[in-house]
Amino acid sequence: MIAKKLGMTRVFSEDGMHVPVTVLEVDNCQVVAHRKTETHGYNAMQIGVGKAKVKNVSKAMRGHYAKANVEPKMKLVEFRIQDDAFVDVGSQLTTDHFVADQHVDVAGISIGKGFAGAMKRHNFGGMRATHGVSVSHRAHGSTGQCQDPGKVFKGKKMAGHMGATRVTTQNLKIVSTDTERGLILVRGAVPGSKGSWVYIADAIKMARPEAAPFPAAFVVAGGVNAPAAPADEAPAEE
Repeated sequence: MIAKKLGMTRVFSEDGMHVPVTVLEVDNCQVVAHRKTETHGYNAMQIGVGKAKVKNVSKAMRGHYAKANVEPKMKLVEFRIQDDAFVDVGSQLTTDHFVADQHVDVAGISIGKGFAGAMKRHNFGGMRATHGVSVSHRAHGSTGQCQDPGKVFKGKKMAGHMGATRVTTQNLKIVSTDTERGLILVRGAVPGSKGSWVYIADAIKMARPEAAPFPAAFVVAGGVNAPAAPADEAPAEE
């Protein structure tokens, strides 16, 4: 699913312990298109979220949304899925697709920090505070060799632009969901700043809970809730 990061807060468990959570908002998340192996070489679903002004959407994308009979979306993302996990185009995914205590992977664009030194960017320890070290306490040290090979290898950890890249945080736990308000509470912090888009998928390193709906929890285009799937069916990936 695609969600907007609203910020962080805390909730209290039954034993009185406070749990730090990130609040994610899902606004009109719909299936826009299918990508199948027969035609595209892979299986995926295009999912859009939000509502964009028509004047801000290109003519080609207007036709793309018109073919699916959905309103133009602010964000459109593809999620890889299994062969038996397709949901009809136009269906609206709901937040109860995820259940409490389920593990998910959340991806987003990290907060940009600008130009940063090696200690901040790569967690270097720095140089000694005395014994001949002068002015270079936070320097990154040697960057290469002498005549052979006579160059700095690509990928060397040095000072440079930090943040503003795609980051995925794995195995975050769902605390609760609110279907009426379209909210998902995730334990811990997720990448991105407030108001940014994040992408939520089932954890690839953890088992999917039996209570989770398959292939998804959604409302079809006519406004009817999807039937509950048997718990023994194979899980979906997105």
